[in-house]
This record gives sequence, structure tokens and C-alpha cells, in this order.
Amino acid sequence: MALTATKPKTASDATSTSTSASPGSAPAPTGRRDTDGMAVASFVLGLLGLLVLNLFLGPIAIVLASIALWRGTGRKGRAMLGLGLGVADLVVLAVLMSMDNTVSWGLAG
Repeated sequence: MALTATKPKTASDATSTSTSASPGSAPAPTGRRDTDGMAVASFVLGLLGLLVLNLFLGPIAIVLASIALWRGTGRKGRAMLGLGLGVADLVVLAVLMSMDNTVSWGLAG
């Protein structure tokens, strides 16, 4: 039987062990920083989707903006812009597809 020395617990050790999640506990709630990031990401993806890959980036921007607004982001304006740009991506895709009478579109013709 070997004896091992144990380190005495300090106040910081007690708080770090009490705040860590146990395997069976519910996940920690997401913070405002996550939802703000979603709002910014929806804006960027919606803006980028006007130029390329609007079939994919438009719906992603819509979903991210909706989740950010539902969770109560601090950047409501940015999330609303992302939502509007995501919808605009799909509208641009529909208009350009109807002009070409094809399933895809391109600027080169």
C-alpha cells in the first residue's frame, strides 16, 4: 500500500469543480456572444450569397438569423439584415433562373 500526498483544496479548486458539467447534466446555456456571432455570420453569408452559391448560402443565412433573433441577440439589426439578405439571395436566384429558363444561372450567359 503506497501513500500519496494530496494537495489541499483551495477556494479556486472548489469553484472549478462545482462549475464543471457532469456527464449526465444538461448542457450549459449559450451566451449572448454565440447569438451575436450567429447574427454577424448570417449577415456575411447573406451578403456573400448575393454573388455566389445563393442556393446554399441564402437558406443558411435565414436559419442563422432566425436562431439569433429567437435567442435574443444584442445585434438585432445585423440579424434582420442577414434575414433580408438571405431572402434576397433566393429571390435573385429565382429571377435569374427564370430569365435563363434553366435550373442554374451565371453572369457569363
